[in-house]
Amino acid sequence: MIDFDAVTELAVEAGHAIMEVYNRSGDIGFETKGDESPLTEADLAANDVITKKLISMTPEIPIVSEEGNVGDPMKSPFCWLVDPLDGTKEFIKRNGMFTVNIALMRRRGARWSPVFGVVHAPATRTTWSGGTTTPSKRDGPDGNGLIMVSPSSKDEPTRLVASGTHRGAKDEEFADAVGRHELIRMGSSLKACVVAEGKADLYPRFGPTSCWDIAAAHSVVMAAGGAVVGPDGRSLDYDLVDDVLNPFFLVTSDNRWVETWVETQ
Repeated sequence: MIDFDAVTELAVEAGHAIMEVYNRSGDIGFETKGDESPLTEADLAANDVITKKLISMTPEIPIVSEEGNVGDPMKSPFCWLVDPLDGTKEFIKRNGMFTVNIALMRRRGARWSPVFGVVHAPATRTTWSGGTTTPSKRDGPDGNGLIMVSPSSKDEPTRLVASGTHRGAKDEEFADAVGRHELIRMGSSLKACVVAEGKADLYPRFGPTSCWDIAAAHSVVMAAGGAVVGPDGRSLDYDLVDDVLNPFFLVTSDNRWVETWVETQ
């Protein structure tokens, strides 16, 4: 039996390692990986903390991480999926909008779905968690407790979460199709978490993402009564081995926006 509370505490522990780098004086140094994404000392430190603890807790479960794998996921019905520092660009800017993402995934054939996820925001000391057998909750300095999605009424503007750095023509097209709306600017997987806790209605993503960017938050949203769907309007699933890139997806608090989403693909 996996101790999900211990996994949640692990995400917080990784956050401490990240903040040690974040709080140093001077610019945050980084390297550029082959996919043009940045890599910092904090990414590696958090990954080291998470990997070592998961191996000690569940040695039989492989780990797929943005910063390196342990074991073969195709030889197990379960796998950990880790982004030790989601929002590295935001981290380098020191704007606080970055997270630690840890998800437990279940395999069906070659596809994977989340069964538990934890998203921790080190800068605000706020943590979201939830899964198929665990209700979604939020723990932070400004409030703790269970969370649920809370769709706006049809008479209210739709609360649309948008990236602070990624926004293109497809985003504008979907926003126009939704109708009257207000934009909430935010970075990393925090965009999905605000949908889960009822502070936003939709987070459409038309830009490139990888499986570890959204799976943990997907689990939190799902347990909070929302959904994460792909271009066809069906629940998003993942490839952790051959193609880690996701298709476009929509995080939604209510199914009433899914038809509009599909029509704008």
